[in-house]
Amino acid sequence: MTLYDNHNRPLTYVRLAVTDRCNLRCFYCMPAEGIQYLPKRELLTFEEIERTIALLARLGISKVRLTGGEPFVRMDLMRLIRNLVEIPGVNDLHITTNGVLTAPHVAELKRLGIASVNLSLDTLNADRFKLITRRAEFGPVMRTLELLLKHDIPTKINAVVMEGKNIEDILPLVELTRQQAVEVRFIEEMPFNGEGSHYPTLHWNYARIHSYLKEHFPDLHKIPDPANATATQYAIPGYKGSVGIIAAFSRTFCGTCNRIRITAQGTLKTCLYDEGVLDIRQLLRSGDSDDVITEKLLQAFRQRPKDGFEAEASRSNHLPAHESMSTIGG
Repeated sequence: MTLYDNHNRPLTYVRLAVTDRCNLRCFYCMPAEGIQYLPKRELLTFEEIERTIALLARLGISKVRLTGGEPFVRMDLMRLIRNLVEIPGVNDLHITTNGVLTAPHVAELKRLGIASVNLSLDTLNADRFKLITRRAEFGPVMRTLELLLKHDIPTKINAVVMEGKNIEDILPLVELTRQQAVEVRFIEEMPFNGEGSHYPTLHWNYARIHSYLKEHFPDLHKIPDPANATATQYAIPGYKGSVGIIAAFSRTFCGTCNRIRITAQGTLKTCLYDEGVLDIRQLLRSGDSDDVITEKLLQAFRQRPKDGFEAEASRSNHLPAHESMSTIGG
C-alpha cells in the first residue's frame, strides 16, 4: 500500500521524537538557558508510540526515525527500539543522536538491524564543540562515531554551518570521508532555536556552501540522490564517503518530501514549518478506536501544505517559525 498526500507525494517516512529533553545546549537549537521541558505525563508513553507507529505502518509508512531532543536521554529507550523493529511494515528504523550517551548501545543497535544513525557533529575541535554545544562532551561523541564505524552501521554526520562558529570545520569534516564510508552533510542553519533567526540574512546558504566546497575540492562532483532525499549529494574521487548539502532553510526539496513528524507530546506535523495539525496524544487517551484515529490521520494528510513557505504563512498571527528544534523533534 502506498500512502499519498493531497499533492500526490508519497508518504513513507515518520520522524518521531521520543523526548524534548537534551543534554546539550547547541547554539542553533535552543537558548543557553535551555527551554521549558514537558512534564513526563505529557510525553507519549512507549505503548502509545508503538500503537501510533503500528497504525502508520498499516497505512504505508515503512521508515521510522527516532529523534529528540536527544533520544537516549529517554529512560529505557532500547526497550522501545526492540519493540519497534518487530512491528509489521516497519522496514527501516533509524536514529538521530548527538552521540553523548549512545556508545554503550551501539553493539545492540547493530544486532537489532538499525538501518542508519545520523550523528550531530558540527566540529572536530573539542574547544569549538564546547562553544557550540555549551557542554564538554566531545570525547563521548567521538567514541560513538568510532564505534558506529567499527560496527559498520551506516552513518551520516550532520553539521549545521554557522557564521563565526564552525566555518573552519567544513574542510576537516569533508576529510573524514577520505578514509571512512560516511556521508557528511552540511545543513543551512534554521530559526528553530527558541529565539528566532540569528542573522538578518542567511550568510551560509546551500549555494555558498557548495561554492566553498568546490573551491577547495575542485573535483567535487554531483552523484545521484536517493529518492525523496533532503540532501544534494556529491563525491570526491578517491574518497570513500560522500558529502551532502541540505537546504533546510531555503526549502528546495519540498516537492519530493515524503516525511511527517510527530513531536514528543504527540502532535502531528505534516511539515517542519507548521504549528502542528493533529493532537494524536489526545486521540489515544480519549479511547478512540484505531479506525477513528486512522481516519483523522488521513484527513491531515489530505490537507498538507505544498511547501514550507505555505506552512509557515499559515501559522497563527503569521509569525515566523522560531520554536526550539528540541521541542519540534530534530
